[in-house]
Amino acid sequence: MLRGFDSFEHELIERLKARGTGRFSCWPEFERRLDAELGQLTGLLFELYGDRPDFAYWVENLVYGAFEAFKARPRWLKARDHALPPESGWYLAQDVVGAVCYVDRWAGNFRGIAERLPYLKELGIKYLHLMPFFKSPDSENDGGYAVSSYRETNPALGSMAELSALARLLAGEDISLVADFVFNHTSDEHDWALAAKSGSAAHRDFYLTFPDFREPEEYSRTLRDIFPESRRGSFTWNEEMKRWVWTTFHSYQWDLNYRNPAVFNAMAGEMLALANHGVAALRLDAVAFIWKEKGTPCENLP
Repeated sequence: MLRGFDSFEHELIERLKARGTGRFSCWPEFERRLDAELGQLTGLLFELYGDRPDFAYWVENLVYGAFEAFKARPRWLKARDHALPPESGWYLAQDVVGAVCYVDRWAGNFRGIAERLPYLKELGIKYLHLMPFFKSPDSENDGGYAVSSYRETNPALGSMAELSALARLLAGEDISLVADFVFNHTSDEHDWALAAKSGSAAHRDFYLTFPDFREPEEYSRTLRDIFPESRRGSFTWNEEMKRWVWTTFHSYQWDLNYRNPAVFNAMAGEMLALANHGVAALRLDAVAFIWKEKGTPCENLP
């Protein structure tokens, strides 16, 4: 399969064109960017999902989703893309001064950050990392790290439209907006989790769940407790599903099942949506915990 990647990628491009991508004026630019990254993307995905008979299906849908997002990209972001092509290596610059903040604690809301733009410019900030600003439950939210929707913001901070406006304002001053993206888990109030609780087998497979404690017990032998002062173990019984759920951090934070390529593609879709709101980079939270293997600590695995 590795020796056949060139033909695989060629066939992939042809299948995408058969889906009508080539009739859009933005396709040549997307194809140019895709050509620069597709080899590495395909190789890495093959390491994870290459033993699946439907591997090509998931890769094609992932790339098609990326094209759909590229096609929908706002005009101002397309202009910024043109000014900062992949070969520019802008994201590798070593002379960038960064800052990180909780929106509410520093500025109250997104508009408050916009009002503090002169201060950021005075400091020479070029990389502004906002701690989690997504919609999360009022009570069990882990400070914003239990996300119930990646497509909505915490209303106390402002709307997604206001976040987009902030991103555009910052970009005008050559400041990149960075989001803290909660990558390992969602809140148990996320739509995917709610669907799983309601009986959707497809959404249940978005998470790591077990009908009894036999497998959790096997995993538990080599796992550490993340918050031993408040809870023991990494699994929580869910009465609605009658299943154990993998919950590395808190019982209301359900670990995503990255062995399922549908999860990978869905999370890529959430990232692309953020990119189209002007988020220039993502800090991936708890990425060390996303892959599980029995007999290991389930941390920092490929």
